[in-house]
Amino acid sequence: MVELTDQVLFGDVWNRPGLSPRDRSLVTVTALAALYRGEQLTFHLRLAMDNGLGRDELAEALTHLAFYAGWPNAMDALGRLKQITDATGR
Repeated sequence: MVELTDQVLFGDVWNRPGLSPRDRSLVTVTALAALYRGEQLTFHLRLAMDNGLGRDELAEALTHLAFYAGWPNAMDALGRLKQITDATGR
């Protein structure tokens, strides 16, 4: 699984020309939040910030998502985002 993740997902899929890494991060974060996949979400929130998404953009996307994917999912994601930004100062 690690090899597939590194080589196929991050090596091939994330490097396809159709979307920027920033856009891929936004899609990934919202999908993981909607599916309540917290462990993966924390990693991808950090990656999203590294890929150029700001705290306010991520918070807005997650707030918007609350109306489509459920309040608890969005609240969990926003809590994770707050922990990350508090810890990193971003």
